[in-house]
Amino acid sequence: MLDHVFLSVSDLDRSIAFYTAALTPLGITQRVDYDGKDGPPGHPDLKGFGKNNRIFFWLRPGIVEGRAAHVGFVAASQAEVDAAYAAAIAAGATDQGPPGARLHYDPRYYAASVLDPDGYSLEFTYKSWQH
Repeated sequence: MLDHVFLSVSDLDRSIAFYTAALTPLGITQRVDYDGKDGPPGHPDLKGFGKNNRIFFWLRPGIVEGRAAHVGFVAASQAEVDAAYAAAIAAGATDQGPPGARLHYDPRYYAASVLDPDGYSLEFTYKSWQH
């Protein structure tokens, strides 16, 4: 199981606004700002997102490799997938697959996919057998 992911973004303020909007429907509403000066030399400033007192998704300013990363976020229901997709699109995401079953994985695999403002691939996923 993963503990955290860092994603380099080109415009930190834009990405914070985007992820705040896109992740809120999934209940990912906790935010933490980490000052890089508190870490070892060269440590970047980080902007974290989390839920249930676990901050697991971090943004940092840096070089963007666009489609070099795919991040899947857990949804608690199909309705959460739908809401996260709609919020992401409203916040400027590019559609990569509207909400629906992903039959090539499993008939119960329900997801939606978008590209964030830097071109990173995001997926909001509900897998009924994992809840």
